Amino acid sequence: MNNALTFPILRLLADGRFHSGEAIAKHFKVTRTTVWSAIQEAEALGVQIFSVRGRGYKLPDPIVMLNQEAILNAIGPERAWFKLELHDALESTNSYLMKKANASQAALMGGSQAAHATCVVAELQTAGKGRRGRSWQAGLGASLTFSLLWRFQMGAGALSGLSLAVGVALMRAFQALGVPATQLKWPNDVLVETANGKQKLAGILIELQGDMDGPSAAVIGVGINVHLPDHVGSKIDQPFTDMRNVHPEAANPNVLLGTALKHLADVLSQFENEGFDGLRDEWNRYHAYHGQTVKMLMPDGREVIGEVSGIASDGVLLVNTAQGEQRFSAGEISLRGVAS
Repeated sequence: MNNALTFPILRLLADGRFHSGEAIAKHFKVTRTTVWSAIQEAEALGVQIFSVRGRGYKLPDPIVMLNQEAILNAIGPERAWFKLELHDALESTNSYLMKKANASQAALMGGSQAAHATCVVAELQTAGKGRRGRSWQAGLGASLTFSLLWRFQMGAGALSGLSLAVGVALMRAFQALGVPATQLKWPNDVLVETANGKQKLAGILIELQGDMDGPSAAVIGVGINVHLPDHVGSKIDQPFTDMRNVHPEAANPNVLLGTALKHLADVLSQFENEGFDGLRDEWNRYHAYHGQTVKMLMPDGREVIGEVSGIASDGVLLVNTAQGEQRFSAGEISLRGVAS
């Protein structure tokens, strides 16, 4: 960003009220031209700002901006585990943290290697990543997007089922916040059962570094829909919902992040000791498609239809098909329910 006032002005506008250009300029002790330039830069980042002659500028709705102390308070006693990095805007929190996790790449960025349990969160992602090459749609205040670096003594080959373990942590967090009707979709989505069917609330993206025999590191990316405006939602190619619709009381991103990190600390510690097998029964309780007929969309275009029988101890999806029980590995297929 070229204008250092862009996000300070957005924080001033976060109350959802009109603020005149003159009042903003007086508040920051700058010219109205500088204010106008900052507003232009915000709009170039995709932020919607209403401008009305005689009244000034306002955001479409009030939003809660990130606050480090509020996040740490929501984590609770486990706050000492984490190192938080709050950013105004990043292309992708996962890409940024993947570079910081590597000592040589971190040096090229002019910093030191990221420590274990570093969490990077941004007010705005301009090129967020989803699974299978998709982009994660996130406007200012629309989504909570964060990435957590977790270092393991075990090798990358032993981290099978990690994305499912993260799903369990999110389920525990949502339940602690009173979010209703949440379910897990293998391997990396949190769904909500609504009157309009199953809709996506959150997604998980895991990226790994290190040797197959260890040690290794995982960058755990999480995106949670908080309040998706129409211009963001129109770009999403699957049924979705957001926290504002499902459970408005849990739509505060600071509380969401702190609660998620608290439960991630517990679940990742359990995963280190027991692998996914120790979390499998809990995951199966939340499984959106357990015992249901599903359609598996393969990368080569083939479709496989069968009944989900469960999840193996390594996180593999087990499906009974016409050819018998088959195992499907995360990252290979897309899972859809089949209407009966």
